[in-house]
Amino acid sequence: MYIYKQLQNGIRVFAENVPYAESVSLGVWVGNGSRHEKLEENGMSHFIEHMVFKGTATKSAKEIALMMDSVGGHLNAFTTRECTCFYSKTLSEHTEVGMDILSDMVFNPLLSDDDMELERRVVLEEIAMYEDSPEDMVYDIFSEAVWGNTPMGRTILGTPQTLRNITPDSMRKYMDGHYTSKSIVIAVAGKIEDSLFDGLEKYFGSRKLHDNEVKYEPASYTPKNVCKNHDFEQVQLVAGFDGIDIYDERVYSLLVFNNIFGSGMSSRLFQNIREKHGLVYSIGAGHSAYLDTGTFDILAATTPENVEKVAELTEKEIRAVKNQPFTDEEIERAKVQLKGNYILSSEGISSRMQAIGRAGLLDRPLRTREEILEKINAVNRESISDIMDAVLDTKTLSIAAVGPIDSVDGLFLGL
Repeated sequence: MYIYKQLQNGIRVFAENVPYAESVSLGVWVGNGSRHEKLEENGMSHFIEHMVFKGTATKSAKEIALMMDSVGGHLNAFTTRECTCFYSKTLSEHTEVGMDILSDMVFNPLLSDDDMELERRVVLEEIAMYEDSPEDMVYDIFSEAVWGNTPMGRTILGTPQTLRNITPDSMRKYMDGHYTSKSIVIAVAGKIEDSLFDGLEKYFGSRKLHDNEVKYEPASYTPKNVCKNHDFEQVQLVAGFDGIDIYDERVYSLLVFNNIFGSGMSSRLFQNIREKHGLVYSIGAGHSAYLDTGTFDILAATTPENVEKVAELTEKEIRAVKNQPFTDEEIERAKVQLKGNYILSSEGISSRMQAIGRAGLLDRPLRTREEILEKINAVNRESISDIMDAVLDTKTLSIAAVGPIDSVDGLFLGL
């Protein structure tokens, strides 16, 4: 059962009571990510995620850790292009501990000069680690290519140059304008006690916040090819297309389609390119959806001498799904697998909290398990054909590659 409340300061709360659970997952979702940053602020949202764990005006970093460890709980956070989430998971009798810590971290971080200098070095190490990861790098250059010099085209982590611009005062000012009553949603899932909403009012509703909406720059996908020569052993190759946004209800058809085409070990891409020909270590396809844009991409990791053959075989698979409809048996098998994956994931309290938080933040309907299963069941050959034509439109094809390769010219010309 879903419960909706609005706290006295305007923060929205979405909760799901799961009576058989013994735990509670509580997330503070902020509709602010790297796409809400100006160029000179790039990396600010992710840096905030780090800094709030360094302590508050009333709790040191060590005290925060001890408070959570003493009740056997878990505390973490993540930052994306469009949101930041701070979350806890505790036994239900210790829910208030999570509220106390999260509210203090989000609304009362210390942000000392010494902590910021120390954590700046940590983030710089994280950037260096990503630059040693070819898969992360190829998606970064792909994003920059198709979204250009816009917030969507920049990295979530920021750059060493932009990180040097960030000070405790600039971070406080940024949080003041972006962590508002309209941008914050609280999501709760688990064994909910009657005292939950009193506690949320105490720890969150009593905070004085601005009520402005957080603005972002619209994004527009533009096809472009890009290649970065790098001293890696393999080439990471992306063939990407313009996709769907996060509000598009065709997502269920897209998931069924990609279950057959490119998701997992039983997919056509994996079976026909890795298992049959042995030309890649990994290959797969997936979609990324955002507020006003999205991508559908195929990623393959292969040796430089096999790049052209992998591209040729991938072209062949794309032409095959376009020219020959899936069988009823394939579609039914994909739907059964998708429903099974969804049911298994929805058994987790943390997964439920995340689903609720994302839906609440986006003003999307909170659908029950039965409603989602009905959406999957409704997928048919026609709806798959429609979404397939949309996300495999060759006019939007963009190619990105990272590794010992100088050019992507000549790849995927058969599409």
